[in-house]
Amino acid sequence: MWIYEKKLQYPVRVDSCNPTLAQMMLEQFGGPDGELSAGIRYLSQRYTMPTNEAKGILTDIGTEELAHWEIIATIMWKLVKDAPIEQIKGTAFEAHYVSHGKSPFPHSAGGYAWTAAFIQSKADPVADLHEDMAAEQKARATYENLINITDDPGVKDALRFLREREVVHYQRFGEALMGVYDVKNSKKFY
Repeated sequence: MWIYEKKLQYPVRVDSCNPTLAQMMLEQFGGPDGELSAGIRYLSQRYTMPTNEAKGILTDIGTEELAHWEIIATIMWKLVKDAPIEQIKGTAFEAHYVSHGKSPFPHSAGGYAWTAAFIQSKADPVADLHEDMAAEQKARATYENLINITDDPGVKDALRFLREREVVHYQRFGEALMGVYDVKNSKKFY
């Protein structure tokens, strides 16, 4: 059970109306390396971790990823909520608008709908944690690309926060992996 505080983990300020950027933000909302995939991946993998520390890290980061999903949805929404239809027509966001209006819907920037095929849970702690570390690096790279394409200072600020959290998650998964190796390499006494 969680206590839900009705505010974002990090405040989101959007200074522009930009349907094209909103479409690009959907990569982190429903793409294979996005926040939804990460949250579900980590919360699924936690059950087969051999240490309480690793289980705790996966639970903590998995729930934080869902908070990041909310941040991404907020950015996307604020980028289009006041956009007149004339500003949407002819943009990358137009196809999304036809199917979903201005509502966030989990798909990649290219329009590919979110699927469980984007995640893995192998019941092998070493394989899972390596995948998690790679996922954090891919998310960090996507955030850097998004930072590079936006001129909106508020969006850039929130994206920088999210990118830095990916770095911290990568480090925490590395710590968990070392703990798993310690357990696997310890002598067993019967």
